Amino acid sequence: MSDKTRSAFDPNPPRRNFYGRRHGKTLRQSQKGYLSEDLGHLRPRGITVQDNPERKPVDPRAIFGNDRPIWLEVGFGGGEHMVHMAATYPDINIIGCEPFINGVAMLLGKIRAAGVSNVSVHPGDARDLMDVLPDASIERVFLMYPDPWPKARHHRRRFVTPEHLLPLARVMKSGGLFRVASDIPDYLRQTREEVPMAGFELVSDTAEPWEDWISTRYEQKALREGRVPHYVTFQRL
Repeated sequence: MSDKTRSAFDPNPPRRNFYGRRHGKTLRQSQKGYLSEDLGHLRPRGITVQDNPERKPVDPRAIFGNDRPIWLEVGFGGGEHMVHMAATYPDINIIGCEPFINGVAMLLGKIRAAGVSNVSVHPGDARDLMDVLPDASIERVFLMYPDPWPKARHHRRRFVTPEHLLPLARVMKSGGLFRVASDIPDYLRQTREEVPMAGFELVSDTAEPWEDWISTRYEQKALREGRVPHYVTFQRL
């Protein structure tokens, strides 16, 4: 991998991991091209410690050049859901955060194919973004099939803990929606317990997906393996 390609997506080393590995199998040449050619102009500025060591607030309008509502996807995986939301709702802006570089490359390919322009991609920790966003600046947040961290000693790494939920609540607007999809019973249990304590109200909890849902590879894997996904919606108080 060239230095040019690496510099396009390698943010400051993470300070607090709630995710696992950052790299998977070797990228295809086309995926390396997406990273070197597309990520630079889709990546928001002033998010990482390297770009913004003083952690000064970032104006979301400067990211997109307009004042449309902003949505956030925490860990977009292969990008199916994020691109679907951007295409379905062209009058909103959506920021996706994902530290797994193979997923970032997959998303960039889908963005090209769909031709959506209302997207921004942070190839790193979502909390870097939450550190610098203003209060009440995000209207909707998605946490789709997050890493379950099944071992008890790793539960503190789950996103649905106060370390992550309280900053999320700060940047969300009152009345904003927080959607969580998972097929892991213990993750869902913790979600139902922890999210309301961070300033959210449970709106719905069902095995039926949302009307605007698109099935992702993680959902399809869960179904193949006999696990039942749940789709939980909270509202910021």
